[in-house]
Amino acid sequence: MSFRIFATCNIGEDALDRVRELGYDLEVFAEQEPPGKALILERVRGGIDGLITTLRDPIDREVFEAGRGTLRVVAQDAVGFDNIDRQAANDCGIPFTNTADVLTHATAEFAFFLLGAVSRKLYPSERIVRENRWSTWHPFLPILGDEVTGKTVAVIGTGRIGRAFAVKCTGFQMDILCCDGVEDRTFVSGLQELLDTQSSLGLSRRRCSASQVSFEEALERADYVSLHVPLLPETYHLIDAGALRRMKQSAYLINTSRGPVVDEQALCQALKERWIAGAALDVFEREPLPEDSPLRDPELTDRLRMFHHFASATRETRLSPDPEIGMAGRCVQGLIDVLEGNYGGDLRQMPYVVNKEAF
Repeated sequence: MSFRIFATCNIGEDALDRVRELGYDLEVFAEQEPPGKALILERVRGGIDGLITTLRDPIDREVFEAGRGTLRVVAQDAVGFDNIDRQAANDCGIPFTNTADVLTHATAEFAFFLLGAVSRKLYPSERIVRENRWSTWHPFLPILGDEVTGKTVAVIGTGRIGRAFAVKCTGFQMDILCCDGVEDRTFVSGLQELLDTQSSLGLSRRRCSASQVSFEEALERADYVSLHVPLLPETYHLIDAGALRRMKQSAYLINTSRGPVVDEQALCQALKERWIAGAALDVFEREPLPEDSPLRDPELTDRLRMFHHFASATRETRLSPDPEIGMAGRCVQGLIDVLEGNYGGDLRQMPYVVNKEAF
């Protein structure tokens, strides 16, 4: 059977070729910018069977109502689905899928690279070279960075990405503070066993620790606070002025989760008044970052690293057609599972369907 599919952007030709090879009628919006809600509504009202989306597409109740009875699946090319109205999808009986897990290690390693970049002052150093201001070598002038090895890191949120990040931190002989609403003693004890093994083999200069702590304790003890939580009502502005004031003046904040988890106005104040040493952000309250954002203040430049929602942006993670490796592959597989009736047609058994509760 030939299904009609509209993709709001090109998620990767190799993955989309899988759809074409099945004989699906595929239309791909070719521009780099998103198509806009009006065009999405037009295609949905036109009777498409499947819609491939990204985080930048507003898939709200109006879209789902327009697709009631005809739209069979929304396949999201992202692990997050803040842009999708889950209740509306359920009310209209339309499943949506995401690409969880395949971007775990790409995001976790990027978070660690952000930690190192802001701590070791990589950008200020490069800028000195590029602006031809490097006149001589000096023991501590013009800048010094902070060594990562042996420090304490707080992992706020120990889902898949948070766990992968924590494991990477063991290689730098860090004390690891795990903070999550659900206590996971098995994971923390596993981290401790790994750290103990390093110490017993003489691979670490000291015995490091892993522990489960409260949010308040994590903020107060950590040299680095790395955020790995989903955007929920309880995590909106989780890092506000109060949280930032709890952190050490020498501490750094890393956010690769969701922008609204951090109160950007409070962060700007914290950096300007030096409540904390620095921050590195891959996500923002509004994306793309507005031209008038206070985060663009030149006064913050050397202590604030900013990137364009780039954490999962590796060739493997973004483009691989293999659903075990790439977001594109997993997005397409989720679409195919629903349309082809895989898993006996039972949506609850399909691994990439998010809103299983509706079925």
